[in-house]
Amino acid sequence: MVKNNCVSKKKKKDLEGVIDFLKALSDGTRLQILCLLRKEEKCVCEIIGFLNLPQNLVSHHLKVLRDAGLVEARKSGVQVFYKIKDADVQKHINHLQKLITKSE
Repeated sequence: MVKNNCVSKKKKKDLEGVIDFLKALSDGTRLQILCLLRKEEKCVCEIIGFLNLPQNLVSHHLKVLRDAGLVEARKSGVQVFYKIKDADVQKHINHLQKLITKSE
């Protein structure tokens, strides 16, 4: 992704994390999911009901959010509950803020 030899490996990894974070946020459905999870965890069935989308499509969006480190899953019986990973989201926001500040 990031191909600048002047950037340290750590900064390159941080930048790639910010890119994945922004890609995950670039979809309206994923933003709706994050808004749903803002105050409390929800089971997949609640997310599907709110979005009125097929289960496979909701699962795809949840996977993108999980892969980007924005949400985490917890299984309880046959239900899967999702919640926002606050610390990871804040970390991406901090990295993004540093990038924006340095570019000004």
